[in-house]
Amino acid sequence: MSHAYTNRLIHETSPYLRQHAHNPVDWYPWGPEALEKARREDKPILLSIGYSACHWCHVMEHESFENPRIAELMNRYFVNIKVDREERPDLDQIYQNVVQMFGQGGGWPLTMFLTPDQKPFYGGTYFPPEDRFGRPGFPRVLLAVAQHYRERKEDVEHTVMQVMEGLERINTLRDVGYPLDRSIIENAVRKLLNYFDTVNGGFGQQPKFPNPMNLALFLRYSHAAQNETYRDLALLALRKMACGGIYDQLGGGFHRYAVDSQWLVPHFEKMLYDNALLLPVYGDAYRLTRDELFRRVILETLAYLRREMLHPEGGFYATQDADSEGEEGKFYLWQKAEILQLLGPEAGEIFCHHYGVTEGGNFEQGQNILHINASLEQTARQFQLSPETVAQILEEGKKRLFTAREARVRPFRDEKILTAWNGLMLSALADAYRLFGDEVYAGDIRRTVDFLTTHLYEQGRLLAVYKDGVAKLNGYLDDYAFLVRGLIDAYEATFVPRYLDLAHTLHQAMIELFWDGEQGGFFFTGRDHEPLLTRPKTAYDHAIPSGNSVAVHNLLWFHYYTGEERYLQQAEQVLRLVRTQMEEQPFGYGNLLCALDFYLRTPQEIVLLGKREAPETREMLEAINRCYLPNRVLTLASPEESSPSPLLAGKGQVEGKTTAYVCQNFACSPPVTTVSDLLSLLQPDRE
Repeated sequence: MSHAYTNRLIHETSPYLRQHAHNPVDWYPWGPEALEKARREDKPILLSIGYSACHWCHVMEHESFENPRIAELMNRYFVNIKVDREERPDLDQIYQNVVQMFGQGGGWPLTMFLTPDQKPFYGGTYFPPEDRFGRPGFPRVLLAVAQHYRERKEDVEHTVMQVMEGLERINTLRDVGYPLDRSIIENAVRKLLNYFDTVNGGFGQQPKFPNPMNLALFLRYSHAAQNETYRDLALLALRKMACGGIYDQLGGGFHRYAVDSQWLVPHFEKMLYDNALLLPVYGDAYRLTRDELFRRVILETLAYLRREMLHPEGGFYATQDADSEGEEGKFYLWQKAEILQLLGPEAGEIFCHHYGVTEGGNFEQGQNILHINASLEQTARQFQLSPETVAQILEEGKKRLFTAREARVRPFRDEKILTAWNGLMLSALADAYRLFGDEVYAGDIRRTVDFLTTHLYEQGRLLAVYKDGVAKLNGYLDDYAFLVRGLIDAYEATFVPRYLDLAHTLHQAMIELFWDGEQGGFFFTGRDHEPLLTRPKTAYDHAIPSGNSVAVHNLLWFHYYTGEERYLQQAEQVLRLVRTQMEEQPFGYGNLLCALDFYLRTPQEIVLLGKREAPETREMLEAINRCYLPNRVLTLASPEESSPSPLLAGKGQVEGKTTAYVCQNFACSPPVTTVSDLLSLLQPDRE
């Protein structure tokens, strides 16, 4: 196919950047060429940040970047740089902070105007092609910004100075000297309770995001404080999401978020990280309840990820688009008549009742988003059938609709492999293997680790992104912290020594590259990263947990496993730096509050001595893995193995049998050799 325009983005590997390669805009990727051009010509930079699964990014491209008239203004007055935020989370983090200083809400597409030395003086998110939605039209914005830069340089410099002072404040974390104690968590969960929707589950009203870190915090707090309220609220949210349109009822997997309070209407993109983060929370919900709904969601979501997001060599792709054929959600939507034609009138009516499908629809133009509108028993009563018969009809209906849906034009898949997100996925796979013991998940863990170490690990350093045979960009804090956590979880699930060895190597590299030796805490970029406007350091969770919060968990785990006091000291230092924020603004610190819980309660250190393949060892592991044990350090060793871990010091088998020790707070139980005795030691630890 011939194109009227082709720009430099044609040479990039990012699918998102390549989607803009035939815009009439003279796009540059971020790099020395664009920055030097801006300096040489004294032109402001128009920085546009987005990602391939972002619906409004596509809208702005179609309305503005494909418009020759608007592109001409951009090319005349600006040096235009396009950034994939999944490749460059460092840039995204910096400029998202700035746009919020400007009184905007943040999000994507992010549209920033910078001086030639990268300093922002104006910005926003989506701009329409003409004035609407209460937003100025993009051409008007372009002309006004260009004129402002040319004619009011002093005002620009004043804005830049304020921005730089604001960034300095954001990136400065201070130890205020108050103690670390459980009152921080108690105050935090009480504040979070004020945000909770006790009718529909979840936090806030609309739009509504899954917030898995805060749901995990509720489960932890309930477990520690013997307060069932928080457990029940977390379970409510998980059930409502599982029954809502945010969950793909046919194919499994969660969409990004819901635009309404009932979890019905999603933004339809699917992100690897959302699904990877939700899976262990659903796993813990299943451990606590044995609710079949949670089990089904876990298995269906894993099946979706393995079917649609798994690279043939191992490793998982990044995202699936919200749009297909230019329409948001088209792949997932149904007309009632379409379902009746596929299933027949009788089975079709039963299916439509159960999944809330009507003639008028619950989305645009009479289309329907499938959601569980009635329980199995309610549907059975409605049609005077047995629950077993209805379950069979629904299962057969799902298969037929899924098959029909597979013939549709599929949403675009961004096939980048991101190290950080694959670290999250390792944790999800490890939890699934612990729950179900299916060797398929152990194989996925092995292939993913192999893929990452083959393609994204060079000379002791992680790279951040892989696509089409090219790995690039030095790893960020998240790449190290998330992968270390994933490898720890993989070790506790499989006890493959190389996972733990690699985790420890990467953990030490993370400290060397990212630790702030003066103030404490971890920077987001490595010490040899390219100079940017600032070197971000944050502990705030966004859609994914902060690198600092995951690093604290890793520090604590390795402290207990190795006995290294410096790891404990560094974890304490991070917690102290963010103590005030955790208590006063808990919504964005759920994962760090989970790490604080790990620190304050101290883990149950569980040591098994026995052969991995022995039946009695497997029985003990199954018993451990059925328990909700959020604070644990688990290791397994054969009697003949030598280990540097002090956890194993002085411990031996009893009468040649698989033997378990459970230690906590510097004291160990007597060794036990039966599952019943082990379970008596693993009762939920309390305050």
